[in-house]
Amino acid sequence: MIHEALSREIIGAAMVVLNELKPGLDEKLYERAMMIELKHRGHSISVQASFPVSYRGQLIGNLIPDLIVDDSVIVDPKVVSCFNDTHVAQMIGYLNITHLDLALLINFKNARLEWKRVLRSNEPDEGNTSDLHA
Repeated sequence: MIHEALSREIIGAAMVVLNELKPGLDEKLYERAMMIELKHRGHSISVQASFPVSYRGQLIGNLIPDLIVDDSVIVDPKVVSCFNDTHVAQMIGYLNITHLDLALLINFKNARLEWKRVLRSNEPDEGNTSDLHA
């Protein structure tokens, strides 16, 4: 599995954050708490890094993922009822632009943490591009 150990670390950090802050706060608060927790665990965090997006050789804008951990995994904290296809499609777009292989959607809405792994390309041992855990 791509970035298995790092995924576990990120999800573990999210569980600590959710247990401390409880569910239902604003996404930016969880994002900031995740930054603190992941830095405390020794990870490097890129916050709101900008990636240029071009079409036919012309810059059309910039893509700005919430968090990138250890220059390897996009982390997108959410406070939503449930993940939907739009969330997954957005992460696939982010992965294609950043050329990273893994994004984690993390939902802080409920008392039980939910997450979804989104892959840029299929792993040999997995049949689809995302795993949902609730």
